[in-house]
Parts: sequence; C-alpha cells; structure tokens
Amino acid sequence: MIPARMGSQRLAKKNLRELGGIPLVVRAIRKCQAAGCFDEIWLNSEHLDFADIAEAEGVFFHHRPAELANDRATSEEFVAEFLEQHRCEALFQVHSIAPLLTVEDVKRFVAQMENSPELDCLMSSEEVQIECAYQGRPVNFTFDEKTNSQDLDPVQRVSWSITAWRRDAYLKAFKAGQCATYSGGVGFFPISRLAAHVIKTEADLEFAAAVLPLVPDC
Repeated sequence: MIPARMGSQRLAKKNLRELGGIPLVVRAIRKCQAAGCFDEIWLNSEHLDFADIAEAEGVFFHHRPAELANDRATSEEFVAEFLEQHRCEALFQVHSIAPLLTVEDVKRFVAQMENSPELDCLMSSEEVQIECAYQGRPVNFTFDEKTNSQDLDPVQRVSWSITAWRRDAYLKAFKAGQCATYSGGVGFFPISRLAAHVIKTEADLEFAAAVLPLVPDC
C-alpha cells in the first residue's frame, strides 16, 4: 500500500512533486513493481486524481474516505480502514516521500518479515551510532566515561520509509482500542541514512535531487 494524500501543510501536493522527472508517487509504484515481491500493489488516497495514476501504472486504487485524509486523521485509522476492506496476511506500507529507499531495500525488508513469524510489525530504521540524549539524559552512553562512537550501541531512529504489519494482529489491537501500530512483536530493520530520508519540505526535495545520481536503484 502506498498512501498518498493530496493535501500537505509544508509542501503542497508533495506526492505529485517530481524527482528526476518522475512524480514521487509514480516512483514509489514503479519501485514496488520492480521489487517483484508483492501479490498486489494499492495506491491509497482520498483524491480521485490518484485513481488515474494507479490505472496508468497498472496498480489498484483504494478510495480512502475524505475524513481519513485531513490533518486530524491518524495513520492508525487509515491503515485499519484499508485492512478492513482487504483480506491479506500482511500489509507492507511504502511511502512515496522516501524516494531514496532502493528496490533492494524493499526486497530485503519483505524477506525479513516473511522469515520472522514472531513479528507482527516491522519498522524501517536508521541506526544512529553517535552519542544520543533524550531530555538532557544519555540514551546510549554515560556521563561517567567517554566511549568511542564505534563502540556505542546505535539508536534506532524510525524512518517510516517502509513498514509491515500482520493484518490480524493490527485489527485486533485497533478494535480493542489499543495502539495498533506497535502491536504484538515489533522488529526494526536497518536502512541507510539516504533510504531513511523523507520529503516534507522543499529543502528535503532539493537534497534528494542532489543525491539521486548516487542511488541508481531507487
């Protein structure tokens, strides 16, 4: 599933913005097709302009209710709405705003989920191996000594570039009023800093354009 709202507060119509001459949402569709590991590919949006894109690219279109596309709607709600409409074993969400995620990243991520029956959720993350603190307190180091950065345990920064959920576990938690996003067994899949880069501002898009020639498989 590739989510694509038409509205955006910081970067207008960001899913339709072009990178390397290709709209971000089209780039995501073609990446999923090239990976060759999905039974079905769905474009999920409230706006029917995306239905035309889905048809042109040969994928399915899910018409999300308009109320699940405003700034107050949560990802939990629109993921649950999609899962209630489509029976599957697992759902993989690929974000069009993470255009530097590679085809190989997608393949390895899917394989990890398929080979990990203990997981109900798999999240892509960038491993940050440097001293990190939260609210002024050390997370992966101590004030008692100086440790070389290469000896630190990395902090896993969730990127949302690609995520997977087992359908039954997600809906069970959602219907029980629990947090479905992190329900059941949760795992983290490391991706590169570039693959974790997401487009939310004009500067983000400019950065992606500058490094795109270095990532040919995206």
